[in-house]
Amino acid sequence: MAEYLVLIYEDEAAWEDTAPGTLDEMMKGHQLFGQRNAANLRGGNALQPTTTATSLRRDAAGGFVVTDGPFAETKEALGGYYLIEATDLDEALALAKQIPAPLGGVEVRPIRVFD
Repeated sequence: MAEYLVLIYEDEAAWEDTAPGTLDEMMKGHQLFGQRNAANLRGGNALQPTTTATSLRRDAAGGFVVTDGPFAETKEALGGYYLIEATDLDEALALAKQIPAPLGGVEVRPIRVFD
């Protein structure tokens, strides 16, 4: 079995204009996903909005520059993740297709194992 990180990206601004009940429906979808796939889940969380992010970048002198905001400005931001276990990429993709992301999409990346 291999581990995969499924990153959930959505347009944060679009949530402000969604129909009433959209957030509740999405949360129900995540609960159902967790119930259906408990054996494959190793972890997962929702993230606070990008307005709460603090980014660190190394400067030319070897120090750090600390800035408020996300590392990269994008329309779709990382909103949460699941760490899953799957036999192969095909199974990981099948699991990821079940994740509700009505205002964006998901990215599946294998976890790198160092020996």
